Amino acid sequence: MDLDLFGMMRKEGHEALHVFSDPESGLRAIIGIHSTKLGPALGGCRMWPYRVTEEAVQDVLHLSKAMTYKAAVADLSLGGGKAVVIGDSTKDKTEALLVALGRCVESLNGKYLIAEDVGMTLQDMESIHRGTSHVAGRAREKGGSGDPSIMTALGVLEGMKVCLEEVFGDPSLKDRVVAIQGVGKVGTHLTQLLHGEGARLYLSDLDSERLRKIPGSLKATITSPEEIYSVPCDLFAPCALGGVINEQTLQLLRCRIIAGAANNQLADKQYGSRLYERGILYAPDYVINAGGLINIACEFSGYSPDRALARVRGIADTLRKVFTLSKREGIPSYQASDQMAQDRLKLS
Repeated sequence: MDLDLFGMMRKEGHEALHVFSDPESGLRAIIGIHSTKLGPALGGCRMWPYRVTEEAVQDVLHLSKAMTYKAAVADLSLGGGKAVVIGDSTKDKTEALLVALGRCVESLNGKYLIAEDVGMTLQDMESIHRGTSHVAGRAREKGGSGDPSIMTALGVLEGMKVCLEEVFGDPSLKDRVVAIQGVGKVGTHLTQLLHGEGARLYLSDLDSERLRKIPGSLKATITSPEEIYSVPCDLFAPCALGGVINEQTLQLLRCRIIAGAANNQLADKQYGSRLYERGILYAPDYVINAGGLINIACEFSGYSPDRALARVRGIADTLRKVFTLSKREGIPSYQASDQMAQDRLKLS
């Protein structure tokens, strides 16, 4: 396999790409640092059974850049980074592997701050902390901000209301149909919040066990992973992995709004433009799903749940600015949010 790593990094402006191996624990990890212009690069660690190394490299590069933009638009003094561990979190994750990962992070001398992402838990962060002090998003009893998933879900909820106001002139979710793709930690929290707002829910997940755990009291309609795209709905909420808006799925969508918690929802930027042409409002993922990052960032000035919640609710104002710029310039929403992020990076 011939990977043009320098070309891939140069394309998106990455500062560094670190590859780590620990044969004793079986660790195979990649840490990407997109930018430290605004501060140390903060980003979660994802453990996933990538089929080939190139997939892992592409993922860490895309996700770390998104973290830079997420922090910039949220007005945080942080840069963007990401870690991926190649492996199945249900089979390959061990204490030794996590401690080894911590040592890898420690070797970067604070340029990268690791946090929780897909395949990782709060307890895993404590294991990683045995190898490094550069861990963010630890448990509250350890002085951290705790599980970031509820704050991510709350930010998405606030963003959804802005989207509804933009499209329908009314922010209420009562009787609005929402199709949620993925009911992991964030998706489950979001499902409960939306039920509380009176929304009508359609749910899908690749893991049928997760769906079985959804309370019957939520009165959600369960649908297959293939059918979720074509559910007639007001909002489609991707809350699983990225790249879900692509050539195949674009033709299936029957929604007015896309607003969800997943990172890198667009398989390619062109699909953001095509959504715009079709009149489907897209809430740029790194804007609407920034609640978890904002929550973690509040650790650095002494964590206060009330202050963190107030900042997370500010996602609504940020999203309004994105849509205002989009309408004023006549450009898709993803271009508007990118412009806002780039402007802040230039000014720093």
